[in-house]
Amino acid sequence: MNQASQPRIAIVGTGANGAAIGADLVRAGLDVTFVEQWPAHVEAMRANGIHVRMPDADETTPVDAFHLSDVATLREPFDVVLLLVKAYDTRWACELIKPLIKPRGLVVGLQNGMTLHDMADVVGADRTIGAVIEVASTMFDPGEVQRDTPRSKSWFAVGGVGSATIGREQEVADILRHSGTVEISTDIRSSKWMKLIANATELVPSAILDMTVMEAVRVPGMRDVMLEAGREAARTASALGHRMVPILGIPEDQVADPEVFAETLLTVVHDEYSIPGQKTTVLQDWIKGRRSEVHEINGLVVREQQRIGGQAPVNQIILDMAQRIESGELDRGSGNLEQILERVRQVPEMITP
Repeated sequence: MNQASQPRIAIVGTGANGAAIGADLVRAGLDVTFVEQWPAHVEAMRANGIHVRMPDADETTPVDAFHLSDVATLREPFDVVLLLVKAYDTRWACELIKPLIKPRGLVVGLQNGMTLHDMADVVGADRTIGAVIEVASTMFDPGEVQRDTPRSKSWFAVGGVGSATIGREQEVADILRHSGTVEISTDIRSSKWMKLIANATELVPSAILDMTVMEAVRVPGMRDVMLEAGREAARTASALGHRMVPILGIPEDQVADPEVFAETLLTVVHDEYSIPGQKTTVLQDWIKGRRSEVHEINGLVVREQQRIGGQAPVNQIILDMAQRIESGELDRGSGNLEQILERVRQVPEMITP
């Protein structure tokens, strides 16, 4: 990237988080193009800009928004692409934008799940930057974002995945600092697994009960279930050779033990990044009638354990119930609690009320 000139930035996936981050970058004077798959959202942004409500601000920002079908009409390539589509949409989204990435351009995966392989496979490891994101936003109406974590509370980590991108993280950090605190990770794969531990603990289990994380952890027995899902994810990360590394500002001396790391993450996210009524991305998806990223979170823990000859029984229970909800066989709600607890009671060494 030519540091003497302003980078051209594309955001592919301008849902709640993508639009909120993009608005920050536009307001900072950067050259930003929004690429979005929800037609009504694109038209709303074209007509009225993007409206972002935060605890400490209420902002409307004019933006350049394009439909997916418009990408073929774009001619000038991008220096940086911020990818904020769902994890399961990673591969096609990278293929979509690949012709518009400069030879030394960077693609940054600001997503849940372990999407680095798909990104590098499509655009090349020499153009792939991994990232961890902690920004909580919701969007149910086109052009309207409720961002629960303002810039002062938003957090990112970025890291290169190969020799060609290690050392270039600062280029991305300089951009994302307009939207929150940014740390450079020297082991971004491990950092992303740490966030996956948090997500496996919180996102899907609470959504199965149709609750926020703050509500779910107060339900007798449910906190134990959530923590065991996280512990299984932490054990999986360790078995795969990943290190327990600090994220979200957690001190390094609190990350050494995989058995307690899930609880540390749950406490930090609950105390520092959650507000009453905040719906997880999984619950938002289900309210909208969309499938969630359960296969890329709890499902990934299950698959990786199976691959190495192990098991992740609590994550398997969560995956099974989420699949039943998404198939229409089961309704989300507090009525699922006893079924979860009954199945978990059958897991050896798991004790719940």
